Amino acid sequence: MDEQKFKQLIEKVQNLKKANKFDLSTDEDLSIAVMNLISLEEHFFFTAEKTQKEEYFDFIKEIREMRKTLMKKMIEEYEGEVWCIAKHLLAASMRLMEVATKLQTDKKDEEAKDMFKKSYHLYAMFWAVRLKMVDLSNVKKINDDQLNVHDSGDMKKPWSVEDIVNKLVNCCDE
Repeated sequence: MDEQKFKQLIEKVQNLKKANKFDLSTDEDLSIAVMNLISLEEHFFFTAEKTQKEEYFDFIKEIREMRKTLMKKMIEEYEGEVWCIAKHLLAASMRLMEVATKLQTDKKDEEAKDMFKKSYHLYAMFWAVRLKMVDLSNVKKINDDQLNVHDSGDMKKPWSVEDIVNKLVNCCDE
């Protein structure tokens, strides 16, 4: 990320914080609902195949339409493959979260922590895409160095994607 784009990112984050113009707590709930709808699509597919009952495929259609409608509330305008990127970031985040909870159950706490961290990183990437905070040509390369933003508050290290999401998205902020 060049210095000019970097400064624009800093300014955008600061303006979003000051303006507080998004109801991100509602969008956060909506994003979790979309995650679950994606999982439902998967489960109906596997159930249809395992049971050979065609009616489960009908449920997929209904769930998919609901998911599309809800995603449009979060991703109103998009370019290129942003819609699919957002959907797959949410889906992968949810799936890694489920893997992490299974690892916890199996007493594999360190592996679980790693999966939770990866899950949250994908979720934070979704928000970076959702809020148009990153140039999507660099999404595959996002790392903490690219978001080297210093808050005027208590931040002692450069901001990561997760730090930005933590500052902007708070489901408990009503």
